[in-house]
Amino acid sequence: MSQKQSIKVAVIGVGNCFSALYQGFEYYREHGEDNIPGIMFADIGGYRTSDIKVVAAFDVDPRKVGKPVGEAIFAAPNCARMFQKDVPAGPVVQMGNTLDGVSDYMLEQPEDLGFRVSKAKSVDVVKVLKESGADILINYLPVGSQEATEFYAQAAIDAGVAFLNCIPVFIASDPKWEQKFIDAGLPLIGDDMRSQLGASVVSQVMQELAFDRGMEVDFHQQINIGGNTDFNNMMVQTRLASKKKSKENVIRAQNDIRGIEVPEHSLFAGPSTYIPYLKDNKVAYFNLRFRGFGDAPVTMDIKLSVQDSENSAGVVIDAIRYLKVARELGVVGALRGPSAWTQKTPPEQMMYADAKLECKALAKRELTAGVKRQVKA
Repeated sequence: MSQKQSIKVAVIGVGNCFSALYQGFEYYREHGEDNIPGIMFADIGGYRTSDIKVVAAFDVDPRKVGKPVGEAIFAAPNCARMFQKDVPAGPVVQMGNTLDGVSDYMLEQPEDLGFRVSKAKSVDVVKVLKESGADILINYLPVGSQEATEFYAQAAIDAGVAFLNCIPVFIASDPKWEQKFIDAGLPLIGDDMRSQLGASVVSQVMQELAFDRGMEVDFHQQINIGGNTDFNNMMVQTRLASKKKSKENVIRAQNDIRGIEVPEHSLFAGPSTYIPYLKDNKVAYFNLRFRGFGDAPVTMDIKLSVQDSENSAGVVIDAIRYLKVARELGVVGALRGPSAWTQKTPPEQMMYADAKLECKALAKRELTAGVKRQVKA
């Protein structure tokens, strides 16, 4: 690699997840050790957290549009924990395109719990991306933003920018959309960010453990409750469908990989309800029912409590760096290993260990056989 440059990122949606991410950039800026608590991989392809720079941000809420990023991340209705008060001002948040990004339900919510839409004129997103020099566009739109996500995915293609899709609108896992990125010579990662130690990875590992130990899985339930705007937005059932499907994909995939049939009504995963008191605290409840030797029943109950937005930020920091390295190596299309490692619905589901091996190889700038097929000629 020639002289290393910073990784320039643009973001859609200055909400709780981005608040935690932006605070994290500053929190980990001076950490130069090989093992950093809170970060899965300190070094990916020669890049560290300190190499990431935010160069553009888009939102539609008047409490954020026109404000520097460093101020906007703490504006209502954000409720993510403030763990790094002193952050750079950063670029000014620009007015994006609303489309289906804001539901009527969220507009009707109390001001400190819902969304509002600015009367400012939308900017030319492609122009802003080009002028900012962004390498990667991160999608943090609310769940259910199908039209808006497709609009920004196309904007990334038109601007020649890689795409990191953190929500359950299927782009990287949609062959038609992936082909568009391949044709444009761009990599992408998606879909639907899974947290560092969240409900999805716990479900995956428990499902893998049961199968690897010769157990039959009769039932796997994962129920999530929380108090941030993500949970409030998902009270609209029509916006919840893709999220529920994405979370269940994580569990179902472990059956599919092994050719094990999924019995009817044997799994449930998804948000259950919104409790404002919890704010950014997400609580997940698991109930797993197995059968072992001689059909002996085994039951497992787990409770997981996390700070939702912070729990995803470190994973995003890794995904950003995988995309940067992939661009430098000429890899195009959806990154299989990094998508399986960081997302709930990747284009190819993998076992935990296999996905990690793919990521470790790319972190060393090594191309596995599968990745070599994705290198642009």
